[in-house]
Amino acid sequence: MQAEIITIGDEILIGQVVDTNSTFIAKALNKIGVSVYQITSIQDDKGHILKAIEEAENNADIIIITGGLGPTKDDITKTTIAEYFDDVLVQDDAVLKNIESLWEKYIKQSLSQVNIDQALVPSKADVLMNCFGSAPGMWLEKNNKVFVSLPGVPFEMRALITNAVIPRLQQQFELPYILHKTLLIYGIGESNLADRIEQWEDSLPDFVKLAYLPSLGMVRLRLSAKGSDKETIVSEINNQIDLLLPQIEDVFVGYDEDGALEVLIGKQLVALGKTLATAESCTGGKVAERITSNSGASAYFKGGVVSYATETKIEVLQIDNALINKYSVVSVQVAEEMARNVQKLFKTDYAIATTGNAGPTKGDADVEVGTVCIAIATPTKVFAQEFQLGNHRTKVINKAVNKAFEMLQKEIFKN
Repeated sequence: MQAEIITIGDEILIGQVVDTNSTFIAKALNKIGVSVYQITSIQDDKGHILKAIEEAENNADIIIITGGLGPTKDDITKTTIAEYFDDVLVQDDAVLKNIESLWEKYIKQSLSQVNIDQALVPSKADVLMNCFGSAPGMWLEKNNKVFVSLPGVPFEMRALITNAVIPRLQQQFELPYILHKTLLIYGIGESNLADRIEQWEDSLPDFVKLAYLPSLGMVRLRLSAKGSDKETIVSEINNQIDLLLPQIEDVFVGYDEDGALEVLIGKQLVALGKTLATAESCTGGKVAERITSNSGASAYFKGGVVSYATETKIEVLQIDNALINKYSVVSVQVAEEMARNVQKLFKTDYAIATTGNAGPTKGDADVEVGTVCIAIATPTKVFAQEFQLGNHRTKVINKAVNKAFEMLQKEIFKN
C-alpha cells in the first residue's frame, strides 16, 4: 500500500518554513507498513491543488494533505477539495462547538465570521476533530482511495495523525509488517565500513535491505524488512545484527531508536550516577546545547564554560598563560588543562573540552584551519587528541562535537 503526502503553502516553497510535517507523517505511515511513494509541496493555488490531488490519486492509495485550512482568504484547500469531490460545504455543529469552546477558553473575544466558517466541511467528509485548533481534519474516500486533509500547524497535525488517522488506517486496511533497525557507527567512514562488512552485506536475504546514511563523523546503518509474517521479519533482522556486530564492535555505539549519541551518554551517566561539565572554545557551546536539548539532562550535566577568547580561558578556566605561550591556545596540552579545570570548577566526574580553529581565517593560534583538539577528563585521567576536520566552518564545528561525544562514550561505557 502506497501513500502520497501533499504539503500546501507558499511559505514552504520560499524557504520561510521548513516542512517538518512530511517527515512526521512519513515516519508514522512507515511504522504501520505504508510506503510513501512521493512527497509534493505546492502553492496555495486552486489549479495547482486540483492537479496535485489528481496526480496523487493515480499514484497512491492514501493521500494525505496538510496546510491551507486557516481562516484567511488565502487558505483555499477546503473549498478546492469540495470541488474535487463535486461536493458542497456544510456546517458541522460539533466543529463549531469546538471552535466556540476554544475561543471562550483562550481567545476571550467574539467569534468573527471567518472563524465560524472554519466549521464548514465537505458534506461527504468524515470530520476528524482537532482538539488543539479550530481547523478540523477531514477524511474522504473516492474510487477506493483515502484522502485526508489536515491543518498545517505541526502540533495540531501530529495529534490528528497519531490519534485519528493512523488508528483508522490500521483498522480499515490489512497492512504488511515493516521493521527498520538502525545502528549508530562512529569513528569510521562510509567506504571503509562498506569494505569491512562487504561479505556480510552480500549474504543478506533478498527481503532485507541495507542503507548507509553518512553524516559528519558518523554513519547510520539501516536494516529494513517488510512482509506479512512479523515473526519471520523480526527473527531475520535480529539474526543479521548478531552476525554483523562482531565485525563492528569497536565502532558500534547503539541504535538510532535509543536516541542520538548524547542521549545514550546521558542514560549511561545516570545509570552510573556520574556527572559531566564542558569547556568549549571552537564549538561555541554546541556540545552543551546538544546535551541540554534532552529532557532530564540536569541529572548529570552540571554546566559549561564557553571560553571562546584566549583571555576567557585564562581568567575563567585559569589556564596558565605560560602553557598557552609554549604550546599555543590550540593544542592538546591546553585542551587537557581546559578539561581538567572545568572538571574541578563544576566538581564533576567527567568533562569535555574543545579548542581549535574552525576558520575561515586563523585566530589567536597559528594553526591550520580545521585543526581541533578535544580533551576528555575522567575520574582517573585526562587525555586529548588533535584532529584535522577540513576547511568548512560549519562542518568542522559539527564534526568536533560528534568526535567529542564519541571519545566520551568510549570512556563511560568502559564502566
